[in-house]
Amino acid sequence: MTVIDIRHLTRNYEYYRKRPGLSGSLRGLFRRERLVAEAVKDCSFSIEAGELVGFLGPNGAGKTTTLKVLSGILHPTAGDVRVLGYVPFRRQAEFQKQFAIVMGQKNQLWWDLPARESFLLNKEIYEVPDREFERSLADFAGLLDIGNILDVPVRKLSLGQRMKCELVAALIHRPKVLFLDEPTIGLDVVAQQNIRDFIKRYNEEQGTTIILTSHYMEDISRLCKRVIIIDQGRIVSDGPLDDLVRRCARDKVLTLFFPAGTVRREDVEPYGEVIFSADGKAVLKVPRDRVKSTASNILSSNLPIEDILIGEMEIDEVVRTIFGRKSPPAP
Repeated sequence: MTVIDIRHLTRNYEYYRKRPGLSGSLRGLFRRERLVAEAVKDCSFSIEAGELVGFLGPNGAGKTTTLKVLSGILHPTAGDVRVLGYVPFRRQAEFQKQFAIVMGQKNQLWWDLPARESFLLNKEIYEVPDREFERSLADFAGLLDIGNILDVPVRKLSLGQRMKCELVAALIHRPKVLFLDEPTIGLDVVAQQNIRDFIKRYNEEQGTTIILTSHYMEDISRLCKRVIIIDQGRIVSDGPLDDLVRRCARDKVLTLFFPAGTVRREDVEPYGEVIFSADGKAVLKVPRDRVKSTASNILSSNLPIEDILIGEMEIDEVVRTIFGRKSPPAP
């Protein structure tokens, strides 16, 4: 069953250019130059029930704008958008009860009240029966380990605790569709892992359709089998994550292990691009079609090899390749 269906979505923003200085301000009172920014350009894709899809792109690519259109916050300039068969911008009550959106940089919880009070407010808004609300709250509190902070004012919670509570507030009415916009932004490694584990388990148990945007590639690689990539408002790739890696990663990674202090960086440079070399370990980037022969040559050389591993490039490196960005300096 198709849950999300987008056909030729376009979303433009109008704005006015202000000339500098007092004279520019005075001229603007009588005549302003109107400009149009294309945030999303002729995008089309569909998502089936129960899918957990990664939605990737650089800052300003159109990710958040697309999610806002899907949730009915924004009206599309052109195109047809359907979520669960509804037109989102019409904001029908039946539709609003079946989706939720969590934005990592925006709070929906009341800052000076305990999280439980915000949950009760959402319960009334979404008309959740008392027994169902108590059962859902108990389930989420157990899964996220937040039972001891439900009655603590939100302003006194850590960022990780607040994000857990944000998820509970969004899910208290058991939505069929969930939009997650940077849900792990700013969190420490442990908090990120806790949020990822919860999202994965919730998707598997509830069959909720989820779109996830994130700049943390760990979120995408651990949660999403399918990835949609948007750049400058246009969809540039849509398919399985593994296929994306194979198609766009022209290189593989060879990790070599030696006795400490026996091999220098220049000893392994003839075999490929050295990404890292220190403490008895070297990491090489080798063209995909030459990786087997290169590994064979290394094993038959005089290098004191203890072990050799062949792996794929990291997903963030693949995305950099797609966007034509340079890799960060080697560690």
